[in-house]
This record gives sequence, structure tokens and C-alpha cells, in this order.
Amino acid sequence: MLNYLDNIKNTESGNFFLMAGPCAIEGEDIAMRIAEKIISITDKLQIPYIFKGSYRKANRSKGSSFTGIGDEKALRILERIGREFGVPTVTDIHESDEAAMAAAYVDVLQIPAFLCRQTDLLIAAAKTGKVVNVKKGQFLSAGSMKFAVEKIKEAGNDKVILTDRGNTFGYQDLIVDYRGLPEMQSFGVPVVMDCTHSLQQPNQSSGVTGGKPELISTIAKAAIAVGADGLFIETHPDPANAKSDGANMLHLDLLEETLTKLIRIRQAIL
Repeated sequence: MLNYLDNIKNTESGNFFLMAGPCAIEGEDIAMRIAEKIISITDKLQIPYIFKGSYRKANRSKGSSFTGIGDEKALRILERIGREFGVPTVTDIHESDEAAMAAAYVDVLQIPAFLCRQTDLLIAAAKTGKVVNVKKGQFLSAGSMKFAVEKIKEAGNDKVILTDRGNTFGYQDLIVDYRGLPEMQSFGVPVVMDCTHSLQQPNQSSGVTGGKPELISTIAKAAIAVGADGLFIETHPDPANAKSDGANMLHLDLLEETLTKLIRIRQAIL
């Protein structure tokens, strides 16, 4: 991704940046349609945009859950979106040997929350030279994320983003501590609020994670008011039938209205 900090933190519009897209790459047609719709919105609102899509879902409660359409197939779809729409793309990696593979197709490598302390994975991502977005573990304090930043920078890469996605609250809920956003910003990196995964209700007896998508705008409004540099929002035209994490995704039809309201908050605090 060109002009890393300029593109993310110091845009002419003064807006936050957005990472958004489906939870997983389900197929080329739907991924392209989602990307085209979001780009039409972010261009209109002057919001810097990074397309998000997981090429594979490695962390599933049930063995029968959807994990992907094939690594190379999904990565080529991400590559096509980046090339045809001229936007950066981000995807998760799960093992050290995936870093170089994914880096050949996308601009930003994302470290899932459960893996944010995996030293070999962080170093492998850093050594690709790509931007590395590390999701804060639900089990970690904001302050402890400085060590993830240090690992990546000590490996020779200073292009780091940190993303909050809530803290574990009991067995089946998460809660967001907004004090963590400015604390992580003190490490000198952009900080993002994941407005969808922070509303998950994990560890359900059904083996399928639940969620509270009706509160996505609430989480986002608070994050912008606190001064988050960016937002992470998973969105889909038909969340009820999405193949992964549909229970906590924002309906694509609601995205423009949500972002418009958030821009007003951003302008009020500048």
C-alpha cells in the first residue's frame, strides 16, 4: 500500500479510513459486487478504503463450518479487486508459511486476534514488507499490544496497524474498553475499531457464533468520538445467508447511512 501513513492518517478529507468487506471470500461475483458498492460509497464520502476479505477461515467452532473456496482461488479474487478498482486489499494469515503466499496477492496482512502473540507469525508477516494489521486478542490488555508492535518493527517493518475487537466478558460475550484506543495510539501506529467482531457472542452451544449487529453503529460512533484512526466493518448484501459470521455483519444497504453519520461526528471533534 503506497504512502502508508499519509493514506491512512492524514487524508485531505480528514476522515477516518475504512477496512470493509465480507467476512470470507465466497465467490468472485459477490466479492466484486460488494467491492464495487463500497467503493462507490467511500469515493462519494471521501473515505480512504481498504477492501477486506478472508481467503480462508481457519478458526471455526464446528468442523463442518465454511472455511473457504480454495486458497489460490480466493487470493486471486482479492488480487483482481485490488487491480481493477485500484484499492488496497487485506486478508488474514494463520501460519508463518502463509505470509509470503498471501503477500503476493494483497497489500495488508492481518493477524487474527487469537494469534496476535505468535512471534513467528508476526515476524513472517513483517518480513514480507507489507502493512501488518494486528488484531488485539480478546484476552489481552491494550497496553500489552506494544510487544506485537515491537516484534514487527524489530523485524524491519514499521508499517503496523492495531485493531481492537473487544475484550472477553464472561463465556459468551465481549465488551469494548475505549480507553484502549488512545493507549494503543501512543505506540505511534494507526488504531482501528473492529465494529462487527466486537459484537460477537462466541461459544454458543450451537457451535455457531452469535452477534448483535444492531449495535454496530453504536460501537462505531463511540470509536470515532474517541478518535479512532479507522474502522473495520464486515458487510454483506445478505448477512442471514452469508457463509461466515453473518450474525454480526452490517447489511450492505445500511453502510452509506452509517458512514455519513460517522463523518459528522468526526468533523465535530476535529
